[in-house]
Amino acid sequence: MAGKARENHREDVAGRANVEDTPELLAYYNELERLEAGALWTVANKIEPWQPKSSSVPVLWRYEDLRAHVLRSVELVSPEKAGRRVIYLNNPGRREHAAAVGWLYSGLQVMHPGEVASAHAHSASALRFIMEGEGAYTIVDGHKMTLGANDFVLTPNGTWHEHGVSSDGTPCIWQDGLDIPLVNALEANFYVVHPDLQQRVGYPVNDMTHSWGNPGLRPAGAEWSRGYSPLLKYEWGPTYEALQRYAKATEGSPYDGLLMNYVNPVTGGPVMQTIGASMQMLRPGESTQAHRHTGSFIYQVAKGRGHSIIDGKRFDWKERDIFCVPSWAWHEHANASASEDACLFTFNDLPVMHSLGLYREEAFGDNGGRQPLVS
Repeated sequence: MAGKARENHREDVAGRANVEDTPELLAYYNELERLEAGALWTVANKIEPWQPKSSSVPVLWRYEDLRAHVLRSVELVSPEKAGRRVIYLNNPGRREHAAAVGWLYSGLQVMHPGEVASAHAHSASALRFIMEGEGAYTIVDGHKMTLGANDFVLTPNGTWHEHGVSSDGTPCIWQDGLDIPLVNALEANFYVVHPDLQQRVGYPVNDMTHSWGNPGLRPAGAEWSRGYSPLLKYEWGPTYEALQRYAKATEGSPYDGLLMNYVNPVTGGPVMQTIGASMQMLRPGESTQAHRHTGSFIYQVAKGRGHSIIDGKRFDWKERDIFCVPSWAWHEHANASASEDACLFTFNDLPVMHSLGLYREEAFGDNGGRQPLVS
């Protein structure tokens, strides 16, 4: 072990580890290593940082750059061979985990009319946000849901789920979002293929939307005790209408504009235990102030165009572009149009942050709440 470089993260600050290497200590560390052990003071400042240090970096994935490659995958692989025909988003700082940001995975899935992906179940929680096409559907534990652009559907952990496009539909692309990296980090991921490859539809089509999707109303006598929302599909039309109505009642948040969370109608909490989702609207010409918080976010532009500044770097976006905000990164958003609103869909790991008591938020206090741009 002679000549081996050793970690020793020292800080000349009271209360922090600051032990200088000596020949005797280096020999001691070698002895500990042979016992699969180590001295905490050599790594304490690394593993207990002053504040979160995300290995993720802000990324903007332009839909116009990815779309042709997503469609080309149809020519190259079948759903039967691929399992799911998906182009995943790979954050440069999280390549080892196939994560788009933090412990969240995302990808773009494509299916052609008449195609069906086999049913499976897994420990990871998942969602789909429809980007383009007609005729898409998802089946979750026997509940079939038809899907249109900007609709958002859940395929929660442990549920049988499959996707397809009706034979009279058009090519469909949607964004997948899962907590696969988190579940793998917890070493708790299971995966099983349905024994019949497809599941039987056991309920009227869109029954969960008809039953649970009525604002302020709950089906009499209905019982639901699972950890995810019974409203498996959240439609774009009612969501956008709700944002427009909300705009008549409030100025919104200085950091998020008009923000509404998708919720479990039984609990009022997040749609799933590990993944939350929301839709926000920026009014014409609106620009928000910067803030930061724990929790990782993946955004998709559902409507409009504008830009976001993330840790001092500007990212210009338009409809269907996707970008990420790492945990504890400063961020602010702006609508580029003086006449049309802009809407951003996002999914995140905030339910985990809140459940574990790890959520913190901070406003950018200088420069009127606006970040200076960095080159």
